Amino acid sequence: MLTFYFHPTPNPIKAALLLEELQMPYELVAVDTLKGQQHAPAFLAINPNGKVPALVDDGVRVFDSHAILLYLAEKHGKFLPDSSAGRAEMLAWLMFVATGLSPFSGQAAHFLHYAPEVLPYARNRYVKEVARHYRVLDERLAVSPYLAGDAYTIADMALWGWGISAGYIFGEQGLRDYPHVQRVLDEISARPAAVRAQALKEKLLLKTDFDEEARRAMFPQNV
Repeated sequence: MLTFYFHPTPNPIKAALLLEELQMPYELVAVDTLKGQQHAPAFLAINPNGKVPALVDDGVRVFDSHAILLYLAEKHGKFLPDSSAGRAEMLAWLMFVATGLSPFSGQAAHFLHYAPEVLPYARNRYVKEVARHYRVLDERLAVSPYLAGDAYTIADMALWGWGISAGYIFGEQGLRDYPHVQRVLDEISARPAAVRAQALKEKLLLKTDFDEEARRAMFPQNV
């Protein structure tokens, strides 16, 4: 049996999308990060980094959203290119999201919404880097149906996780300047698996107020 540790935020939603695409049975376990449940010893035994998502698959633990995407796709032989060239392209774009778009988006969101003081340099630095990453992605998707080529892969799922929350960084403008990225996100969001993944949050009772308790839980090193 597969156990999936989840909070409805951009990185966990990527893994949720793949689980739903694979139509695998799994036990959903909420980790209320605003209450600090990610720091509990039992969870740290699964993910020493104290972040979601994580999963345990018949005794095999996997943490980090992109590691989970690779693990599940390889185990089930789906959403991966068939050719070595296609796989190389997929891996390159998956890592582009993993090491670029994801962390820069996270930092941009932090300095825009959670930092205790306004730091113009930090905001400019991270928002501009997020925008640059979306420009690179948009240029790729202007000439290719999906990031790895003609087929939908886990690289596109990784992009979808943060892409659907781009308004949190760009405001009402959203991804208007990146129409090819928006095309792919809209296509993925219309898939039944994406609808089911998005609906997972409706099954959970989670803390929503970002108060002092939440600040200590999310950013203990800064308290």
